[in-house]
Amino acid sequence: MIRSELIQKIADENPHLYQRDVERIVNTVFEEVTEAMARGDRVELRGFGAFSVKKRDARIGRNPRTGETVHVEEKHVPFFKTGKLLRDRLNGK
Repeated sequence: MIRSELIQKIADENPHLYQRDVERIVNTVFEEVTEAMARGDRVELRGFGAFSVKKRDARIGRNPRTGETVHVEEKHVPFFKTGKLLRDRLNGK
């Protein structure tokens, strides 16, 4: 599902809301999650999962094409851990 499909589904299920309002709500939720993660905060959606940021240390890597060693700087990457409810639904429990 992509963002526009999510917006359309929410709008269809809530006919009392305007499409532009649903779009603004969805965009605001995504922006807040992104901003919280950019600050290094953890975002937990009960029953769905938790978004967090993990730090990867600097290391020496290898260019797979040339075999040359390259320095890879430290970086922060998004991480998602599924919640128990979501995991159980995916596994048919």
